[in-house]
Amino acid sequence: MREKKKGALSWYHTGSEGLSGAGDPERERKERGEGRRRLRPMKSWVEARGRALGSLWNKNREWWWQRRLRIADWLYAVLSFPFSAAYHIEGHGLFDIFLDRAFPVSTFPSLVVDLVVYLAYVPSLLWCGVVVLMRRSRPHWLLVTAFVVLLAFGNFVPATIALYSYAVYHSDRRLLVGWFLLYTLAMGVTYRFSAEELVFLIGMLLVVPMTLGLWVGTRRQLIDRLHERAARLEREQHMMAEQAITAERTRIAREMHDVVAHRVSLMVLHAGGLEVSATDRRTVEAAGLIRTTGREALAELRGILGVLRDDSGASAPTAPQPVLADLDRLVGEWRAAGMTVTRQDTGQGPPPPAAVQRTAYRVVQEGLTNAAKHAPGAAVTVRLHRDERRLEVEVANDPASVPVSPMPRSGFGLTGLRERVALAGGRLSAGACPDGGWRLRAILGTDDPSGTEETEEEASHGDPHTFGR
Repeated sequence: MREKKKGALSWYHTGSEGLSGAGDPERERKERGEGRRRLRPMKSWVEARGRALGSLWNKNREWWWQRRLRIADWLYAVLSFPFSAAYHIEGHGLFDIFLDRAFPVSTFPSLVVDLVVYLAYVPSLLWCGVVVLMRRSRPHWLLVTAFVVLLAFGNFVPATIALYSYAVYHSDRRLLVGWFLLYTLAMGVTYRFSAEELVFLIGMLLVVPMTLGLWVGTRRQLIDRLHERAARLEREQHMMAEQAITAERTRIAREMHDVVAHRVSLMVLHAGGLEVSATDRRTVEAAGLIRTTGREALAELRGILGVLRDDSGASAPTAPQPVLADLDRLVGEWRAAGMTVTRQDTGQGPPPPAAVQRTAYRVVQEGLTNAAKHAPGAAVTVRLHRDERRLEVEVANDPASVPVSPMPRSGFGLTGLRERVALAGGRLSAGACPDGGWRLRAILGTDDPSGTEETEEEASHGDPHTFGR
């Protein structure tokens, strides 16, 4: 008896321990963690498939959006075809009445009746699907076909689609009301129902689709007008911003013109007074050169900025722009100012285009101006090398012969010149020489701008004066 009790007690303790283990929170937490770990690969797979579908939709969204109406036409035609076929066959229209009277079963065999039904039903069903596809582009075909099949076969599906589609995509409300009345008359003639049932059918099959189409069409027109208004406002905002920018730039240009013109005018006035009052011949020549250069600068400044004034009748300057033929005059002016300038022309080739010549002139002008500012008294060499495909312009100066205080640098001259050369299809390089001088070099294509994409060594082939001077 004691052994039995001990066995029972041992079973009781073992069972209680098992029950206590089943309710252990730590064990349950571990089991939940293992379950999450097992579900984690499936969750990652689902997220990856979702991201793939999202990227595919984002990639092809524009394509689907542009063809959404055509896709909707096909959906209407395909999804409505089974219902249209069912009501086409099971309906009781005027054609069924004619068939019962013209081909009674007691007189004609069933094969003849089936052939007549096949020849009448199948082409009309296919034609209904075709005109549903053209519900936006040829709405009158769908309206007429829907009236015929409703009257002949009792099929109301094309009539429902026709009223809804015409109300959505077209704005002739009188024609819509006229076709609604014709469909109502056709349903009254075709269907043998009581007045209450007929009113309910007309309301559900004709009034509801037409009302829904009118709401969708009105909402579509409202959204289109809002989009058009937003686009118009955006265009007007851009125009106003551009006008404000143009006005501000015009004002700044006018102020710059007035300030610079005032300062240069004072310089010309003082130079003229010095030319009159001076007794030394070299001083008189220098004052005359300053006065002439100042007047030319004023004329060029007014010609460039004059078109930015408010005068509506003002026109752009039509004076001829400098070209390579004017380089002798430019070099002569600097020589008269005391600069030692040497010009070297090498190579042969056809005359470059006018735009290339103007760019080359500006390169030489900028190079001579920089040499006078930063290396006074230094000898300057202007080299022009021409061949069949390119024009190479180089302005190099020796180191300054006398100490000079650093001039203020803006960097706008080389920046604007580099943009001008790039617009002409060329490249511009500027940098110091090993002997302490400075070199400004431009390579301009004369026939094909793509020819300027060569390397510097290839572009300088045939030129005796390459980099590394």
